[in-house]
Amino acid sequence: MPNPDEDFEITAVGAENIVTLGAWAHEEGWNPGLTDGGVFFPTDPGGFLIGRLGSTPVTSVSVVRYGPDHGFLGFYLTRPHLRGQGYGLRTWQAGTARLAGRNVGLDGVPAQQDNYRRSGFRTCWSNARYEGTPPPDITPPPGTSLVDARTVPFGRLAAYDRRFFPAPRDGFLAAWITAPGRTALAAVRDGELQGLGVVRTCRAASRIGPLYAASPQVAAALVSALAATLPEGSVAVDVPDVNPAAVRLAGELGLTPSFDTARMYTGPEPVIDRAGYYGITSLELG
Repeated sequence: MPNPDEDFEITAVGAENIVTLGAWAHEEGWNPGLTDGGVFFPTDPGGFLIGRLGSTPVTSVSVVRYGPDHGFLGFYLTRPHLRGQGYGLRTWQAGTARLAGRNVGLDGVPAQQDNYRRSGFRTCWSNARYEGTPPPDITPPPGTSLVDARTVPFGRLAAYDRRFFPAPRDGFLAAWITAPGRTALAAVRDGELQGLGVVRTCRAASRIGPLYAASPQVAAALVSALAATLPEGSVAVDVPDVNPAAVRLAGELGLTPSFDTARMYTGPEPVIDRAGYYGITSLELG
């Protein structure tokens, strides 16, 4: 356990520290987006904590509040040479205190899931990251068009997103679809949204998320079109197993599993549109 005389302090961080958290997450194989920090931090500026030994950052956690009763936990990290000494636990405790009274979600890697269960989380579904290069030029169903999501009235996009996420997150969504280094496409039929997909540049395969669709055909067309915007067409999608059609589609597109997490909550499993949920948005903010 830490020596109480050591200079260990946990504080909220500034926007510049989000770059550090992104680098740590990349070292763990999570492959965050290159411009995610510029979206994450404004969503809840008080929701990113770093633990320091002296002036050196050694632990982190994000504890972002959504609406009056939801929260999401991510970036739970301790530098490898200091694990098992209690610094991470103290950071965890400081973070979860900030979300007290809320239904808190997280995407847990397998090595941490037992620890999360001991802290009151329970598994609601599993996500598998599928990676690869999808076939080009997959067309959407007749009558459905793919358009730049930024041209769709934002209120419609926000209402659509609420079908798949358990709290309003309008500010996050607006920044997510317009940040540098990403493309957002919406599927539209007869004026109604049939799907939404966003791809963002990462250090490794570009990540698609969220991926929502009214059918596998719409989802396939979105994945194909988003991959086509990249210099290299390799993409990754975190596919929730609560939608078996999404799992089947990943295989049909030639994508292969590479990484697993479990979506866990402290309270009731949120009611979402499972049939239209083809890819989660991010491991860090939900």
